[in-house]
Amino acid sequence: MEFIKKALKTAESDNSAIRETVNGILADIQERGENAVRELARKFDHWDSPFILSDEKKKRLIESVPETLKGDIQFSFDQVRGFAESQKNSLKEFEKETHPGVHLGQKIIPMDVAGCYVPGGRFAHACSAIMSVATAKVAGVPLVIACSPPRGNSIDPAVVYAMDVAGADIILEMGGVQAIATMAFGLFTGRPVNILVGPGNAHVAEAKAILASSGRCAIDVFAGPTESAIIADKTADPMTIAIDLASQAEHGTNSPVWLFTDSRAIGEKVLEIVPRVISDLPVPDVAQTAWNDYGEIILCRDRQAICRASDAYASEHIQVMAEDLDWWVANLKSYGSLFLGEASTVAHGDKCSGTNHILPTKKAGYYSGGLNVFKFLKVTTYQKIDREANRIFSAATSRLSRMEGMEGHARSCDWRLRRYFPDEPWDFEVYDQTGY
Repeated sequence: MEFIKKALKTAESDNSAIRETVNGILADIQERGENAVRELARKFDHWDSPFILSDEKKKRLIESVPETLKGDIQFSFDQVRGFAESQKNSLKEFEKETHPGVHLGQKIIPMDVAGCYVPGGRFAHACSAIMSVATAKVAGVPLVIACSPPRGNSIDPAVVYAMDVAGADIILEMGGVQAIATMAFGLFTGRPVNILVGPGNAHVAEAKAILASSGRCAIDVFAGPTESAIIADKTADPMTIAIDLASQAEHGTNSPVWLFTDSRAIGEKVLEIVPRVISDLPVPDVAQTAWNDYGEIILCRDRQAICRASDAYASEHIQVMAEDLDWWVANLKSYGSLFLGEASTVAHGDKCSGTNHILPTKKAGYYSGGLNVFKFLKVTTYQKIDREANRIFSAATSRLSRMEGMEGHARSCDWRLRRYFPDEPWDFEVYDQTGY
């Protein structure tokens, strides 16, 4: 690799201070419960109203959303729900007789309660509400709790409408670590969640990680700043690349954007154009900082080298603007979501194409995909072994157990052999020692 532009900083930072702060907040909430949450809400959100959104207030907020925007939110919901339904239909329950008298099966059980966090901050993340809540409801989760930080005297009305359309059962006007803890501990609702999903700031992400590592609940992904990469060959359009890099850099000042190319001419032209594209944004400072500090243009020898470099970064999003798109699908291995061809931009996936935009960052794409319907489902197994099959399975299990030194396991099978086949000469010395 050769860097036409190299990042000044990396996304990897020391989270020890954040972890210490979040641990303290979680411990306080666990000890003092709802009183601690109320204090934190007053401190950080200036909030001293009920947390659970009432039907009356929800109706009033939804009525304030323009009809055109409602239509766009409904369109996004329809696409996300449709894709999630296809995912769910690809996973089946089954039972199979794997050997005479042995029946093995798979059960698919939705989680009981899901907690969906929708971030606040500079943007109204209505689409994030759809991505998490709608996917949970398609999975069959009976109780979905959604929460988001209030802006002034309420959650953003468009976010409330998106939560409602997607099927949220309870909406909490609450943000930050206190919202994550509230859902995890079941405060104000009496229903602790099985899983916490949704993006958030560094403190929210750390709270989710701590709760997951303690075994309190599952989470979707270990989240960090949004990452976007573009793979481009000599056929790509430099202006399209520059616009898409700039569009993703506006997520945050620490959001990396990367270009992998085997064309020096493309790389150098994009380096020239990006600052001009960013300067044309209404609020260019965030994207400019992200590009200056975290943006990279990486020149590779050929497309095989691009794949190796891209997989090493394991970007949350990858756009491919190159020939032979099927080749890239077959050869790229580590990423959150893939966008193929110039006509596909990450913004489509962020808002309404149908695939989920809650995706792995910080190289978690090595081992994990993003949020999907399967995250809300427990895939369990069962077995039924009849008496006759014990002739083979108990005998084999007994021998294997003794080989491993697990005498108690062996005896549970020995007993069945003696009970079901009392006239057969089973050759286990333990029979003379058990007293059964």
